[in-house]
Amino acid sequence: MANITAADVNKLRTATGAGMMDCKKALVEADGDFELAIENLRKKGQKVAANRSDRESTEGAAIAVLNADNTTGVAITLNCETDFVGKNDSFVKLATELANQALKFSTKEELLASDFNGITVSEKLIEQTGVIGEKIEIGAFERLEGAFVGAYIHAGKIATLVALSANVNGADEAAKNVAMQAAAMNPIALNEEGVDAAIIEKEIEIAKEQLRAEGKPEAMLDNISKGKIQRFYKDNTLVNQDYIKDGSMSVANYVKSVEAGLTVTGFKRVALG
Repeated sequence: MANITAADVNKLRTATGAGMMDCKKALVEADGDFELAIENLRKKGQKVAANRSDRESTEGAAIAVLNADNTTGVAITLNCETDFVGKNDSFVKLATELANQALKFSTKEELLASDFNGITVSEKLIEQTGVIGEKIEIGAFERLEGAFVGAYIHAGKIATLVALSANVNGADEAAKNVAMQAAAMNPIALNEEGVDAAIIEKEIEIAKEQLRAEGKPEAMLDNISKGKIQRFYKDNTLVNQDYIKDGSMSVANYVKSVEAGLTVTGFKRVALG
């Protein structure tokens, strides 16, 4: 039987993130073969993952990261089963590493298939499922590009990205403020054009039914419902919402106050739960 030293155990723990006792057991079972021990831990992860495949993973960490010149941002959620695991420093560290890796890719599928220290991201998640004992998966994946992109993370549960039309003086603060708005107010679209026509049709019908119940004449319904739709846009589209730090102006007008002609060109929002 191989002599398993504390250094061997620590090396395996560093490589896999598994607990000390799990690492020692894996090395003993592998008779000191480091690569076989890693393989055994991964097989354990596969078994745990299979057993927990039907579990809900609504906790975890929401992360947003930006590239060096603030022209691209990625927001992801790394999901797990319990808030206790989601707040763990090593879990948040892994989520951040995966988000930074995600900057290189356009889709979640590309990220999952990419190399992560010698194994794929998908395999790493299975490995960590075995280590932690909970279902772990990348939930949301959003990518945003623009002339200037900013980000905001709220309590590790919501992550947002906002793109502005130009990289101007004050763009960093403006993008962060609008990203904070998107996190807090959860708009359904950037502007009127981004709202699905089916949603508007439904809102118009709801408005008309309410007006009929109030006894309004049928001939007036179209004009009154149009006003209600404008209110819907104001409440639910990012650039038309009242700016949360100054309700006297819209988000669009706040951005213009930073630099004339500056606009919000896009946003992405990911959240747990």
